[in-house]
Amino acid sequence: MRDVDCVDFLQWALPYLHMRWPGFRRVRGQVCKRITQRIAQLDLDGADSYRSYLTEQPQEWAELDSLCRVTITRFYRDRQMFSTLTGQILPQQANSLQTEGHDVLRCWSIGCTSGEEPYTLSILWRELLARDFPGLRLEVLATDADPRLIERAHRACYPPSTLKNLPETLRREAFTHSGDSYCLKQAYRSAVKFQVQDIRHTLPEGPFHLILCRNLVFTYFDEALQRQILQQLHARLLPAGWLILGVHETLPSTQQGFMVFSERLGLYRREESSQAKPSFFHRDPLP
Repeated sequence: MRDVDCVDFLQWALPYLHMRWPGFRRVRGQVCKRITQRIAQLDLDGADSYRSYLTEQPQEWAELDSLCRVTITRFYRDRQMFSTLTGQILPQQANSLQTEGHDVLRCWSIGCTSGEEPYTLSILWRELLARDFPGLRLEVLATDADPRLIERAHRACYPPSTLKNLPETLRREAFTHSGDSYCLKQAYRSAVKFQVQDIRHTLPEGPFHLILCRNLVFTYFDEALQRQILQQLHARLLPAGWLILGVHETLPSTQQGFMVFSERLGLYRREESSQAKPSFFHRDPLP
């Protein structure tokens, strides 16, 4: 299938899935390749035939939805965000929890794919922060809609290219080199629990001190679905808890209940008041 045909097909199909074309513009190659393979598997002539097939076989929309999941990820993705997270946000949260007598810092990684993001969080906590907060443990719930990716996350073995952003010192501490793969040591896996969940249909109860919702909801979903999910995230985030988006994402303009500490890094904090007021935008006060 030619690129122009795939673009035309996606612009037609995505609204039916409550997704938006701008989020797919730069990463469409991965999705177009899968759709092309699906068309060949069904022995159809091309995009127009597949469009007709979707109309005649409505159950195929679920298959198309699975083909539209973008799985571009790596360890320590967006290093400045992680640097701010470990240098300021997590220490502040940990200090508050320890002062109040709590023993668990609860985090949720949404759209975790094969585990790179939640495992990065676990590595950073264990190597950079745990010694300063001996009475506090990290618990990370990591969810994704694709059971195959969750199975890969449980194996926790990765190609070298996936680890290229992770500082060498952390790589040596956290991984063993086995053949062509780097496998995460058990000590760094134990803080992370994986579940198969599609955030559009099922969410954990919470509450959480930190939610990472990066490069999924606010990139690929349409604004109505974004607003609906944001309300659910707000309900599961403790007052003064943090919501972390991707560095190219922003919350819907109508959002309430969050203070924006850095649009550039995607750092948002839930307002402490139980009566949320419309938030106002700050311009990157965090370095």
